[in-house]
Amino acid sequence: MPAVSYTDALNDALERLDDLGYERGQGVDLANHGPMGAEALVLLGMGDDVARWVVRYRRAMEHHEPPAALLRVDPADEASWRPALGDIRRAGDWERLFGAELAEAHWRDVLARWWPRLLPGLFAGLTHGVIRTAHAVRGLYTAGNAATGLQLRELARGLAYWAARYTELPGTPRLTGTRAVSAAVEALPRVPLPGGLTAEAARERFGALEELPHYSAALGWIGPDQAPLLLTEMTLQFADVYLGHPEVYPVPLIHGVTAPAAVRLVLPHLPTELHGPTVARLWQVQTAFLLALTVDRRDEGTGAWRAEVPDLPPVHELAPRAAEHGDEHVVKFTEACLREYALRPDQRYPAAAYAALRRINPLDGGGGVGAFSPDRV
Repeated sequence: MPAVSYTDALNDALERLDDLGYERGQGVDLANHGPMGAEALVLLGMGDDVARWVVRYRRAMEHHEPPAALLRVDPADEASWRPALGDIRRAGDWERLFGAELAEAHWRDVLARWWPRLLPGLFAGLTHGVIRTAHAVRGLYTAGNAATGLQLRELARGLAYWAARYTELPGTPRLTGTRAVSAAVEALPRVPLPGGLTAEAARERFGALEELPHYSAALGWIGPDQAPLLLTEMTLQFADVYLGHPEVYPVPLIHGVTAPAAVRLVLPHLPTELHGPTVARLWQVQTAFLLALTVDRRDEGTGAWRAEVPDLPPVHELAPRAAEHGDEHVVKFTEACLREYALRPDQRYPAAAYAALRRINPLDGGGGVGAFSPDRV
């Protein structure tokens, strides 16, 4: 029998995941990764495994209830929609708003209208708002005229989560400098912590970024290169950062790759005047990751990672290994790394994906989320 199609497998997964809320976990608020992980798994060519993966995913952790819509958000009145930004209690209101807009206009038009409004809060849910939105966009684009109501609802939910967890980082990023991303990463000083990096310390650092050396100045270090090239620099440098820090809890730094890789999926569907500001905001997020989640450069920019993954498998084996492993972060990270590797064949991409597979617990073995609470530092 032929393998199930991308659209059929994706819609089956979305239907199976439709009743889950935006977040999960008892006593914590971790992002719902189900739709993102399922779409990435289908894209990896593992569509026949998606239904089984959804069962594993749902069993691993209890999800919160879907929020009800409470108050109307008027998209034409800034005094109505702006106060609702960053209020997770209003997620249902945001979903209703975006659902109504997507019923009346093409999804590209809705995306272009709201992207600049949501962009300053790109850090929302540790970038899961934009990542979930991007996976939904890829699904709609791939399906074309065959796109379903489930897929439009998933885009509404991606945008709603972004809006409801909207989080602005301090400072104004701008592409006015002369450094490449690699040089900016190398130049950014890291601040040691006497007691080591803990979840509490990371949260404190995210809350006090302006007090960390060179944070504000670094926001203007990157030069105004073409957006696709800057995205490649970002994903490659953060694949390198991930490889260079086996001592850091293995989930948060993944987003230094998955966030810009997700934005790459959306840029072709946005007005070109939004490309530069989007990449600038991504650099701001990556600066925050570096300063909050690392205390030194450790083995960045070296070949030390080769000792951790001496048995690096062929690239074509990484997708089935990620599917078997099952953890949603591993699945999404593997898909992003392989997609970026296809654009720039640097061994650090597959090596980073394989390192994550080794560092993160399999889905049926407790999952990758633990005491660090990586999704909501």
